[in-house]
This record gives sequence, C-alpha cells and structure tokens, in this order.
Amino acid sequence: MTRKMEIKAFSKKQLTVLSWWNRESAFRDRDAIICDGAVRSGKTFCMSLSFILWSFYDFANSDFALCGKTIRSLRRNMITPVIPILKSLGFKCEEKLSQNILTVSVNGVMNRFYLFGGKDESSASLIQGMTLSGVLFDEVALMPRSFVEQALARCSVSGSRFWFNCNPEFPEHWFYREWIKKCGDKNALYLHFTMQDNPSLKPEVIKRYESMYSGVFYERFVKGRWVAVFGAVYPFMDDEKMYCDIPSDIESWAVSCDYGTVNPASFGLWGRKNGVWYRVDEYYFNSRTQGFQKTDEEHYDGLEKLIDGRKIECVIVDPSAASFIEVIRRHGKYTVVSAENNVINGIRQTSQALKDRKIRICKNCRAARREFSLYRWDGSGRSDAPVKENDHAMDDIRYFVATKIYGCDGFFAVATKRQEETA
Repeated sequence: MTRKMEIKAFSKKQLTVLSWWNRESAFRDRDAIICDGAVRSGKTFCMSLSFILWSFYDFANSDFALCGKTIRSLRRNMITPVIPILKSLGFKCEEKLSQNILTVSVNGVMNRFYLFGGKDESSASLIQGMTLSGVLFDEVALMPRSFVEQALARCSVSGSRFWFNCNPEFPEHWFYREWIKKCGDKNALYLHFTMQDNPSLKPEVIKRYESMYSGVFYERFVKGRWVAVFGAVYPFMDDEKMYCDIPSDIESWAVSCDYGTVNPASFGLWGRKNGVWYRVDEYYFNSRTQGFQKTDEEHYDGLEKLIDGRKIECVIVDPSAASFIEVIRRHGKYTVVSAENNVINGIRQTSQALKDRKIRICKNCRAARREFSLYRWDGSGRSDAPVKENDHAMDDIRYFVATKIYGCDGFFAVATKRQEETA
C-alpha cells in the first residue's frame, strides 16, 4: 500500500504565492513575485509548486528555467520535495539527470523545466540562447547579477514571468536595491515571510531555530531582515563557559592550517571524542612580532611538533597555500585536504558548530581565544566581510568546520611517496 503525501493547510501568504497568477487574483497583472524572509518559513516549497502549476495554467509545450546556487542544491531544495506532491495531484514527472531537465505532463500537456546552477560569473553563458516562458530563482541573493540578468533576458515569450526566492543578505546587495526596494517600479508582488507563516512549524521547532543563530545570522535567518553585519563575529565566545579542559582518551586526530609567511601562520590540532571535535593545541607564528620569517620547511617542522607522533586523519590546509601543500605532500606522511573557503558560509557553520557543541575550544589555545575576542565584522554595509585582522586562528577553525564537520567538494591530495618505474 502506497502512502500518499498529505498537504496540510497553507497560511495566507502561502496561499497568495500559490494563486497570485490566477485570473481571479488581484495580483494577476504582476510580472514577477519576490518572496524573502526567514529560514523554514515555507516560501520555497510554495514557490516551486506554484511555479509548475502556473506553467500549465498559462502555457503548453513550453520551456522554463529553474535556477539555484548549484544544481545539487536546487534538486535538494525544490525538485525532490515537489515531485511527490505533483504525482499525488496526477502529474507525471520525469527527470533526465544527465541533461538536467525535468519534464512534467498532465492530461496530454507537457512542459520542460531546465535546471541551472548560478554559482559564479561564468554561469551566465550556460543559459544564453534559450527562449523561456518563465524562470524561478531559488536563493537569488547568492547568485551573480550577470547570471540573473542573462536568465531574465531569455524570457521573451508573451506572458512570461519572473519568480524570486531568497533569505536576506546585506542591505547594499544588488538584488535588495534593484528588486525589493523597487518592486513597485518592477511591477513585482513582494511578500516577506516569517516562521509564523509556515503552519507546519510547531512552536518548539521555532524556538529551536531561534536558539541556533546569534548576531547577524539571527537577524537574517530568524527575523528575516536585510541587515549589515557589525560588531564581534562570534560574540558568544566572550563567555568563559565556551572554553573547556583538554579531554582524555581522544579517538582520532586532525589538523587545520591557515598558512602565512608575512602574515601569521596558525595550525590547530583537533581531537575527536564522543562525536565532538576539540581544538586541543595550536601552533601560531607571527613573523611581525617575532622579527623574522620562517620558510615552508620550518613551518612544516612546527606542524610535526604539533602532531607529535599522533596518527592524523588529515591535514586541512588553506587552498591558496600551494607551496606548503607541496611540502607536506613531498614528506609523504600525511593526507592533505584543500579546505573549503567560502568565508561567510564558513563563519555561519562555525558559529552553529560552536553553539551546538560540535566543536569545543580548549582553554590552552591562547591565540584562538585572543582572536575570538578581537575578530570583527567590517560594518560598512557594502558587503559581508570580516576585518582582515586577527583572523588567522579564526580561518584555520573555519577551514576545519567547513571541511571536516560539514564536508565539502574539495579535492584530496594524498601525500604518498612516488614509486620508481621499473623497466
């Protein structure tokens, strides 16, 4: 017996998203819809379902685009959740993974949905030359403007519409300035969502999300506000209770490295116990305060002393430190992993990992403790960026969290000695 997915009651804003294109709707004449606001507020699912239903309401045998930061995230956020609902409503769905196409049909009518990832400036070329009847952008604030505008230019069919969905970023972001602030000029329907607009979220779940974030991430992800970052990056690390003693009986080990010659070099030694990673020791060398610089080999000696004969799972290294990666590889003792280096996403992940106790900082890590107290946002409001000072231990911790805790798509450079060819 197959269990059908149950569709619960929708909130007023969700119903507006689902029906704004209907001929009886007061918003029927709008050219676009913009939904922003808090995480888990129910906007993404309604947008994807409504977009596909609208395509059959106004078009047949037509082409549309579904755009995400990556195709993988698009499938996770939109395609996978919506397909069971469409099937329960009588639609037939077929996804051609190799071609990144989703075909949907009902009552002899079929539409095609092309999947695109807008991860960088080069992504704009992927969508050139197409003729579209509509486009939906999931997490549009994470996409480059060139990609978004190229996709919009493809919508030349009469009656085509634009669909935008995102969580807030900084207030000078181009999408906030050009679309949300000018939604009237763009003839766009703008709907701001909070967690209370998602009836499937229970009060205890909302409280859990509220406790997950702090500072600017709380303002954006919980309150849904387009606010500038300011103040301490990790304000909660001022609490002495956030630091701990070194645990005994460590189960496994790893190292994270932010490498520098002129700038400080910071290496963290991590030990895992009962599913928690502890930063149990560190190597920190500042050439400016010491009055001399170290070579790659001298820093490698520091790495060896930090490891002190322990069996290391991997050494996670700043991806720009090519020469140091090569030194570690040449010595042939450790597996080197190129760190995931998305700064803002990594800071968010690190903040969450610290608050969830997925990682702990031991009291003896003095350089890390000092930087936690000094690490600040730029605060200009023009972008999301921390001040490039007192950030070296912060970077090696971020590399560890983004790469080891949350995983990444980075390459693995296994440090093994090369075998001589035999004749």
